[in-house]
Amino acid sequence: MKIGIVGLGLIGGSMAKSVKARTAHTVWGVDLNSETMTMARMCGAIDGPLTEENLSQCDLILVALRPGAAIDWVRANAGHIASSAILVDLCGVKRVVVKAIAPIAAAHGFAYIGGHPMAGRERGGFTAATDDLYVGASMILTPDQRTDMQLLESLKVFFLDVGFARLTFSDPEEHDRIIAFTSQLAHIVSSAYVKSPEAQRRRGFSAGSFQDMTRVARLDEDMWTELFLDDADYLTGELDVLIGHLTQYADALKAKDPELLRALLKDGREKKASAGGN
Repeated sequence: MKIGIVGLGLIGGSMAKSVKARTAHTVWGVDLNSETMTMARMCGAIDGPLTEENLSQCDLILVALRPGAAIDWVRANAGHIASSAILVDLCGVKRVVVKAIAPIAAAHGFAYIGGHPMAGRERGGFTAATDDLYVGASMILTPDQRTDMQLLESLKVFFLDVGFARLTFSDPEEHDRIIAFTSQLAHIVSSAYVKSPEAQRRRGFSAGSFQDMTRVARLDEDMWTELFLDDADYLTGELDVLIGHLTQYADALKAKDPELLRALLKDGREKKASAGGN
């Protein structure tokens, strides 16, 4: 199979490395950063650059860009995509992306499905990309009425081959609602938490819990600003819920109320137990 990967940062670069490490597929890639292109070619993550000419030969196209850039790329290049091809975007939000790309795909006759690999690292870029980033991870796909079972079966085989443990199916609305809680809220909390003046005076006093809370504060502010704003309705709802819960803890502490504080902590422990590890 001939695969085109657009964007060779952490997500696209890891996809390219995973494909080359685990399959015999041909990978063509493109990135605006010339140094990234050189590194990708030299380390064998791609077989060559993705061009206007070989784009039409691709069986599968993975677009690993920020939402706005992904939409712009598809709009600009749709005329060069074969009607037999499958295009999957790998963006972290789905409503705005699917709404824009689905009609472009329908107009040009190629298959399209929204995707989101549930894997990442606190550092981005091709140098952070690895061929095992997706091992054991879940790949979310958002099929619609145009998606047939043969397409889903082809994608299942491909994504399992490159290391994913499972496919999860959703619709764009559900995806964005859940991801606001499981991913975006955690990044905002981490960013806010590390702003305490004590974060700069912690040496010798921090252990695993501090590392867990602050790991994702080392984020790409340009990318996450776009993701947060594209999902602002669901994300602000989750923030309101969190602020309400934090206020309960603060009130219990200010009142020096051990029963209320114990009840709040017990409720959190039980909810974690019922939610499981993932």
